[in-house]
Amino acid sequence: MKVLVTGGAGFIGSHIVDRLVQEGYEVIVVDDLSAGKRKNVNRAARFYKADIRGRWLERVFRKERPAVVIHHAAQINVRRSVEDPVADADINILGMLNVLQNSVTYGVRKVIFASSGGAVYGEPEKLPVPETHPLKPSSPYGITKAVGEEYLRYFMGASGLQYVCLRYANVYGPRQDPNGEAGVVGIFTQKMLTGEQPVINGNGRQTRDFVNVDDVVEANLAALTKTARGAYNVGTGQETSVNELFRILAKLINPAAREVHGPAKKGEQLRIALDSSRLHQEFDWEPKVSLPDGIARTVEYYRRTVEIL
Repeated sequence: MKVLVTGGAGFIGSHIVDRLVQEGYEVIVVDDLSAGKRKNVNRAARFYKADIRGRWLERVFRKERPAVVIHHAAQINVRRSVEDPVADADINILGMLNVLQNSVTYGVRKVIFASSGGAVYGEPEKLPVPETHPLKPSSPYGITKAVGEEYLRYFMGASGLQYVCLRYANVYGPRQDPNGEAGVVGIFTQKMLTGEQPVINGNGRQTRDFVNVDDVVEANLAALTKTARGAYNVGTGQETSVNELFRILAKLINPAAREVHGPAKKGEQLRIALDSSRLHQEFDWEPKVSLPDGIARTVEYYRRTVEIL
C-alpha cells in the first residue's frame, strides 16, 4: 500500500514514516522544510519538497496516487496563531483543503488527520476529557484543528472519503524542535544541557498529558489498519504539572538546576488530560512508554545531538 505523509520531515511525521517503512509500506513524504529537516526523512521514502498550499501538490498526487494520506503538515505554534491568525488559517485550513480536494480527485481511500486534544477542547469541564466533550478551542490554532475535523466530516458525506482524527495530547520525544515555542520537554532539556536557565511560565502548576511519540506512532498505525472513523483521543489520561516535569528533567541532567518562574502566558491552558478509552476499545491501543522512561530516552537523544542542532 502507498501512503503519503504530509509534514513527514517533522518531529512526529518522520517517526511515522520510519515505522511505515519498517512495516513494508511504500511511503511518500511531502514537506516544505519550513520546520522539518531533510535529514529526518527515511531514505526509503520518496521525498517531495512542496508546500501543501501550492499547485505542486497536485502533481505529487497525480504521479503517486496514494491510497492513504496521513496529514501532519501544519502551523503548530499556538502563540504564533494568536499573533497572526490569518497565516495560521492559510496553512491549517486552506492547506488542508488543498490536501483533501486532491485526495478526492486522485482516489485516496482514507485520511488520518493530526488534530489536537490539547487545543480543540479549551479549558475542560471534566478530566480526563472524552471525545464527547464540547469543542471550545481558545486559540486560532485550536479553531483550525476543529475546522479541519469538520471538513473531513463534510468530505466523507460528499465524496465517501474515509477519515480518522487523532486528537493528540502533548507529544514529546526525539527530534522535537527545542528551539521553538512548542514542546516544553525539548526546550527545557536543551537549556539544561547547554547550561542555560529554563523559565517556567507562571506558577508551573498548569498540567499537561505527556504522551511519547512512539505511542503516537502506534496510534497512527492502528488507524491505518483498522476500519473505524471519527475522532479519537491519543493520550495517557495522566496529568503532569510543568513543575513536576522540570524536576524529572533536573534529576536526570542537573540536580542543582534552579526552578525559576517567569510571567504567566496569557490564555495558557491550566489543565488537560485525555481519556483514550475509545482508542483502546476500538483499536486495542494503549500507551506503553511511561513518562520516566520516555523522558530518559529523550534526554539521551539530546545528549547526542544538542551540539549540532
